[in-house]
Amino acid sequence: MPEALRRIVVENSDVISKSWLDEVTEKRKSDYTSNISDALYHSTNQEFINVIFSSINRRGDTAEMDDFAERLINLGWPLSYITDGLQTFRRVTIEFILSQSDKVDTYEFSRILKIVEDWVEPIINQLVNQYSGSWEHTVSLQRLALQELSAPLIPVMDNITVMPLIGTIDTERAKLIMENLLEGVMKHNSEVVLIDITGVPVVDTMVAHHIIQAAEAVRLIGSTCILVGIRPEIAQTIVNLGIDLSKFPTKSSLRKGFKKALTITNREIVDLNDAKDEDITKMLDSLK
Repeated sequence: MPEALRRIVVENSDVISKSWLDEVTEKRKSDYTSNISDALYHSTNQEFINVIFSSINRRGDTAEMDDFAERLINLGWPLSYITDGLQTFRRVTIEFILSQSDKVDTYEFSRILKIVEDWVEPIINQLVNQYSGSWEHTVSLQRLALQELSAPLIPVMDNITVMPLIGTIDTERAKLIMENLLEGVMKHNSEVVLIDITGVPVVDTMVAHHIIQAAEAVRLIGSTCILVGIRPEIAQTIVNLGIDLSKFPTKSSLRKGFKKALTITNREIVDLNDAKDEDITKMLDSLK
């Protein structure tokens, strides 16, 4: 029975394909594919139905399905295109088989349904797995990119680096901050690190604990950590929570923290205009 039905379906693939293409095209008027160009849409549909029949004819050969799924993923087509298309194929195929039989009882209908389901299910599983693997890979890459951006250490001058923090700090991110901070301090030979918490919305006991740990770790490897960007509401919260930040310098703004860092590294900001006027005065005095 399965082989006989397989032969009937494959031999009448043109008829079934036409019915499938007609239904899929009709649905297009109200779904997500309406913005896709006609040429791309029709060529993709034709390739899809060819892949389906190839799988049925070869009894589940998935090589072509892998290539097709990869192309769809690269084009950004949603998974629902595949699931909707296979559901339509299942229905169209069953209707065609039933139309070829003079009399079909409940038992026969159940057998036909089971056979068609056995053809379609492996295709669904293969394509869904391909999509899932690609999605997981994409999420993994995005997670790595976000981790790199979540705790950057930026060298602004010799021996001075800045770590701007934005958003909520949880335990996982705090661990990343610690790792990036210590690696960056060693890499850039930093004497002073400014941790800027201007973009951190809430500083509670846990966040403060993580920051203190990071600052202490920096101190142990011979550098100084300055906490900057402490807004009035953050300062009030820190005081109310009884958090001790006396072990390392704190400043209300990055600008003030940078001036402190220059002092620690034995440097200062000089107004070049004033210096030029002073040099001219000395020259004039020497001519007298």
